[in-house]
Amino acid sequence: MLCEQMPELEIVKVFNSPEKLLEKTTSIDFDLCITDIEMPGMDGLSLANQLQNKLVIFTTAYKEYASEAFNIDAVDYITKPVTKERLHKAVLKAVEKHKNTIQNPAFITLNTDKGKAIIYINQLVQIKSAEQDSRDKVALLIDGSVLILKNINFETLFQQIPETKFCRVNKKEIIAISQVKHYTHNEITLKQQDKNGNFISILLSETYRSAFMKLVTI
Repeated sequence: MLCEQMPELEIVKVFNSPEKLLEKTTSIDFDLCITDIEMPGMDGLSLANQLQNKLVIFTTAYKEYASEAFNIDAVDYITKPVTKERLHKAVLKAVEKHKNTIQNPAFITLNTDKGKAIIYINQLVQIKSAEQDSRDKVALLIDGSVLILKNINFETLFQQIPETKFCRVNKKEIIAISQVKHYTHNEITLKQQDKNGNFISILLSETYRSAFMKLVTI
C-alpha cells in the first residue's frame, strides 16, 4: 500500500515466496526489489545475491543483518515498522542509483566476428577502425586480447559507452581516458603495451584535441 502512494514506483508484481520470484525473473521486467530478510525457505540476502543487476531494498525487523546487506550493495536497509517517509527516502536513493547505472553501464553487448559479446566498460583500452574494412572496429582490452566489432561506426559506439570516460582522439581511434599514461600536444601514450613491450602511442589530432584536454583536466 505504501509503494502504491509513490509516483516514482510502478508495482510490476508481488510475490509471497523468493523461489517464485526467481522462477519469474526472466519473464518480468523490473529494476527494484523490496524484500524482507527472514522468510521461509530462502532468506532475503540469498535472494538478493541471485538477483543480478537488480536494485534491492531490505525491510526487516532485525538490525543485525545490516552489515551483510550493505556488503552486497543494497540500496537501503529499513527496520520495521516501515513508515511512508522512510520508505520514500529509500526509493529516491534507488531512483538515483538507477539513473547512474544507466548513464554508466558496467558492460555493453556488441556484434563481433565470433557472435554477440559482452564487453565490460572498464576492460576497454582502445577502439580503432579495422585496416581491412573501416566499417569494422578493433577493440583492445586490458588483458591484451582484441575483438573485431562488426559493422559499427563511432557515433553508434558513443551512444553506448560513457562519453566522460572515452574520447575520440583522431579520425580512426577512440581511447579510454583511464588508460592514458601521458600525453603531449599531438601524441598520447597509453598504459597498455604492444607485443614488443613498448607503450602504445597514438596520434592526437587537432580536430579532437580540445575535447580530449577537457576530459583529462576534469
